[in-house]
Amino acid sequence: MKILFILLFSLYSYAASYKVSSIVLPRTYVQNLDPFECDDRCLDELVTHGQIFSFLAHAQGKIDDDKLNEKRMIYVSLFNLGSSFHGSRLRIALLLPYKVIGRYASSTTNAVFSYMLAKNRDFTIKSFQIEDESIASIHAALIEIQQEHFYYVIAPLTHNGVQAVVDIDPDLNVYFPTINKNEITSTSTSLFFGGIDYKAQTEILTREATSPMVIYYDKSKLGKRLRNYAKDAYYATDDVKTPYVNAKNPTKKAYSDKRVLSYAVGKRTTNLEHHMKENSRIQNASFFLNTPIIKSGMVMSQLTLYDINVTNILSTQINYDPLILSITQAKDRNNMIIANSIEKNNNVLIEANMLLNNDIVYDWINYSTTVGSDYFFHLITHDKREYELAMQDNQIIYPISLVQPSYSRFVPFIRYDDLEE
Repeated sequence: MKILFILLFSLYSYAASYKVSSIVLPRTYVQNLDPFECDDRCLDELVTHGQIFSFLAHAQGKIDDDKLNEKRMIYVSLFNLGSSFHGSRLRIALLLPYKVIGRYASSTTNAVFSYMLAKNRDFTIKSFQIEDESIASIHAALIEIQQEHFYYVIAPLTHNGVQAVVDIDPDLNVYFPTINKNEITSTSTSLFFGGIDYKAQTEILTREATSPMVIYYDKSKLGKRLRNYAKDAYYATDDVKTPYVNAKNPTKKAYSDKRVLSYAVGKRTTNLEHHMKENSRIQNASFFLNTPIIKSGMVMSQLTLYDINVTNILSTQINYDPLILSITQAKDRNNMIIANSIEKNNNVLIEANMLLNNDIVYDWINYSTTVGSDYFFHLITHDKREYELAMQDNQIIYPISLVQPSYSRFVPFIRYDDLEE
């Protein structure tokens, strides 16, 4: 098979930075000079025999066979193939408080870039950097974004930054991959939220809890909020009896059948002996970990060290990370249950992100950023969404499943009652 392979530039490197280069990306073009047609069976044989460019020469458009089309899209992304399609111009702005969000300034940029690269359409991405999340800084950046004719903005901001945008109420479509709408009040129809629903995850997890429930949390705003979610959800379950008056503190509610103990874990805390060793109050408890992955590993290992009888260990999306498999022993995590909302993914986009060493399989902010990129792509081009997740009241609705860390991977959580049935 004779193929004219026009290569403008075949190799290029990516800078590990939150800045998006103004240099136009080089494109690769493959021209088909084969006079014979190639059906799906023929295309499959080309891939099987490693004739990738012959495959790409024939596969100029979408293939009806889903598996072959997925392979086509992966190679299109890998080689940055030029497209003959010219449609709605894709212009996406990124609002980045780089000193506040740290590494996510880079990784969320990579997630947007990888998505657009995989779609094989002409696009423009520009980052607008702000040093802080003050209303003045954000307002100035939003004005600049509008002046440069960007109307779709992805903004990985903290709660303070999102509140500032809500107060400004810009005439722009803004997507926040970091915040769930139940954490803020907004009536705008152009502000979209993609954050994980920690509250819903907590409500599902606490159904698996027994008394006492022991909460470990860090002292951040998120840690304290998750602690409160866990307490409220646990006491709100159906089997709670009527509260009675606490004689020592009449203004404080007490419950006859459930107890909650909570402990803050400081950044420098490395030993929990003072409230684990010979502490009968926490024996046979459910432990709810609202702590970052390293701290969670420490808590779990010390539960084993101090011979605590653990009913189960519960955690939200915070600890859905393969690192938990390597920093803990199998016996430490034997009864661990994690709520996970990263269920739907796309192999093409996973591969495109891997090119930039970016994770959308376990990192939920990068995943949420990809979902938001897909939603904006749909709004601009009217193409079918890759992630068919519901958008309700301007909030992405994620499914929630319970999983357990096994020896080498995460597996679905199955109750013993379900096994007996």
